[in-house]
Amino acid sequence: MRLTVRLIALLVIIAAAYVVWAWRSPMQGVAAPAKSTFDVAQLRHGSELAAIGNCVQCHTAPQGKPYAGGRAVPTPFGIVWGPNITPDPDTGIGLYSKQAFLRAMRDGVDRQGRHLYPAFPYDHMVKASANDIEAVWAFMITREPVRQINQTTRLAFPLDQRILLAGWKAMFFNRQAFTPDPGHDAAWNRGAYLVEGLAHCGACHTPRNIFGAETKSAAYAGGQVEGWTAPALNSSSPAAVPWTTARIETYLRLGRDDLHGAAAGPMNEVTHALAGVVAADVAAIATYVADIAGNATPERAAVAAKAVASSRSGAAPVSASDPGSAVYAGACAQCHGDAARAPTNPAVNLALSSAVRAADETNFVNVVHGGIRQPDGLGGPYMPGFADILTPAQVRDLASHVRNTYAGKPDWTGVADAWRRQSAIK
Repeated sequence: MRLTVRLIALLVIIAAAYVVWAWRSPMQGVAAPAKSTFDVAQLRHGSELAAIGNCVQCHTAPQGKPYAGGRAVPTPFGIVWGPNITPDPDTGIGLYSKQAFLRAMRDGVDRQGRHLYPAFPYDHMVKASANDIEAVWAFMITREPVRQINQTTRLAFPLDQRILLAGWKAMFFNRQAFTPDPGHDAAWNRGAYLVEGLAHCGACHTPRNIFGAETKSAAYAGGQVEGWTAPALNSSSPAAVPWTTARIETYLRLGRDDLHGAAAGPMNEVTHALAGVVAADVAAIATYVADIAGNATPERAAVAAKAVASSRSGAAPVSASDPGSAVYAGACAQCHGDAARAPTNPAVNLALSSAVRAADETNFVNVVHGGIRQPDGLGGPYMPGFADILTPAQVRDLASHVRNTYAGKPDWTGVADAWRRQSAIK
C-alpha cells in the first residue's frame, strides 16, 4: 500500500512538473496597425513570402474568402482545420502583435498560449529570419478582415490534449536556424533557405513516422498529403526523365513540363502561388531541388532514353486481349495520343508521366477520377474527370494498359478499390 501511494505521488509530481514545463503564457492582444504605417516594399516582400509558403491553401475554404480559414486538412490522426488568419480581431489574428506572430511561426504557440498541431509546419517556419516573418505578418495583418468563426479541431483523446504537443516538440522539433553553406553559391543557399523554411517542401515530400514527425533520415523520399502521393524529390524520384534546374523552374511557374506532366492535387495550388513570385526566388528553389535530385546515373539516363523513345512510338492498337486498350482509345487517346499531340497541346505523353510510373495507384486514380482543374477559373493544364463515366473494372483495365504499355511496369493491385473509395468521397 505504501509503495502504491508513493508511486501515485511520484506520478502526480511528474505530471505537475510536465504541465509547468509545457505551459506557455498568453500574450496581450494589440490592435492591428493601420496599413498606411507599413512600408510598401515590406508589404510586397511579405506577399511574395506568403505565396512561397502558400499560406492561402490551408487557410482558405473551398469557394471561401482568402485566408479566412475553414479548410479541412486531413491527417492520420483526424481532421485539422485551417484557422482564420485575416486581421479580424475576434475570429482571426487581428490582435496578434508581431512578437505573437513570431512565436506562432517559430514555436508553434498561439497568442493564447496553446500549442499548435504540427499540421502547421512551424518546424520549417523556424528557419525563416525574423525580418522575413515580420514581413509576412505585415502582409497578413493588412488583409481584408473577415469575420468567420473557426472550425474546432477535435481529435481523439489523448491527441486532443494540446499540452502533449510540448512533448512532441521535445522529441521532434529542431529549432536550429538556417545556416548558409559556404560550399555552395548564393542561388543554392537562397533556394535551401526557402525550401527548408517558408516553402516547407519536406512537409509533403518526406515520409512521416507513427508520431506524425518527418523522418529526416529519408528526407524528400516522398510522402502522403490530402489523399495524394507527393513523389520523391531525391534520386528515388519516379519521373521517367531526371529533373533539371530549368525543367523544375518551368514546372513551378507554369504548373507543367512536357517531359514530366502537369501539377495536380495540392501541388496545383502551389504552382499557382509561385507564378507570382519573383523569378530569382523560383530559380533558386529549382536550383536547390535539382541538387536534391542529384545527377542522373548512367542507368537512370538509359531509363530516360527508353521512356522518351516509347513516347514517340505511338499508341498500342485496340486488342481484344487487352480490354484497357479500348478504354484508352475512347477516353484518353484524343488528348494523349500521337494524333492529338501538337506542340500547343498540354496533354503529357503517358510514357513520361510520373503518376503512371509511381509505385502506387493513388495519383493516377485521383487524376482519372477528378481530372485536373485550375482554381477559380485560372489558366493552366486541364483534364476532365471520369468519375461518372468509368466503372471500377474499366479503370482497373485502363491502368493495366497504361502501366504495361507506356511504363513497362506491372499492374497496381488496388486500382478498383481506390476508385471506389474516391467515388465514396462527397
